[in-house]
Amino acid sequence: MIQVAVFVSPQTVCSSLSQTCDAFSLANRLAGQRLFALHRFSVDGQPVTLDYAQIQVDGDLASAESATLIVLPAAGSDIDTLLAQHTRLLAWLARRPPTQQLASLCSAAFLLAAAGLLDGGPATTHWALADNFRQRFPKVQLDERALLSQQHNRFCSGGAQAGLDLCLHLIGWHAGPWLAQRVAAALVVERHRGLQSRFQPLLPEARQDDAGISALLIWLQQHHAQTLDLEQLAARLHCSTRSLLRRFKAATGLTPIDYLQRLRISAAQGALHQPQPSLEQVALAVGYQDRATFARLFKQLCGETPGAFRRRVLER
Repeated sequence: MIQVAVFVSPQTVCSSLSQTCDAFSLANRLAGQRLFALHRFSVDGQPVTLDYAQIQVDGDLASAESATLIVLPAAGSDIDTLLAQHTRLLAWLARRPPTQQLASLCSAAFLLAAAGLLDGGPATTHWALADNFRQRFPKVQLDERALLSQQHNRFCSGGAQAGLDLCLHLIGWHAGPWLAQRVAAALVVERHRGLQSRFQPLLPEARQDDAGISALLIWLQQHHAQTLDLEQLAARLHCSTRSLLRRFKAATGLTPIDYLQRLRISAAQGALHQPQPSLEQVALAVGYQDRATFARLFKQLCGETPGAFRRRVLER
């Protein structure tokens, strides 16, 4: 029997905790036998109060030392508080043997990294936390595009629902892909969903401290299909192209042309949620005269072709 120890703390995200426990419990039921023994633990063995419930646990840190697999559910986005309030856990994690499997869901990757368990290997976390992660842990090979990662017995998953992808992966790892597929079917989710980057917004959230740039972004939303160049955009702001580039990059993190391309592809994504119009018509409607250029940029930004994107969203 596989001993699965699931960590609980005041920072634990309720949905991540329940998702983990539900996935392994469902695997037991569908297998017709208890393949996975679930064990909830906290730092001191005391119950933990979360936003929506008080969680009873089965023991403290020492009680999880013999577990085959330790799972750290997501723990929110306040990383400073997360690391400051888990010093005992971090020291305990650092002592885990290489043979013990450790899995982090979403932001819990920061705990594995802070314990020095991800250095030199691949990892992932929620795409919105990627910059923070890289600044803190430059020795880790972070790929925020990935839904999950594995380095020997160290596993990570991306944001939110990617935790379920990792649970399915671990069920398949221990009990076979047939059971992982049955669990996925029962939960009405796809396995092998591709890259996390498919869910990342194409357009960055812009700063609001430059009124001219804010007004220009609104104008671009309405006129992105037109043929535009830097001189035209600078003229709208009554400034030089150099000033435009500086102000635009400060507000969005992108050049005006990069932002325009992302705006067009984002508009194309919306259009592709319908079976019509054709791909050529979509390309023209968002500002591309050449379908090949449109398809190349779409795949570059979205990780899949326009046709594959349309098939996927229409099959939901």
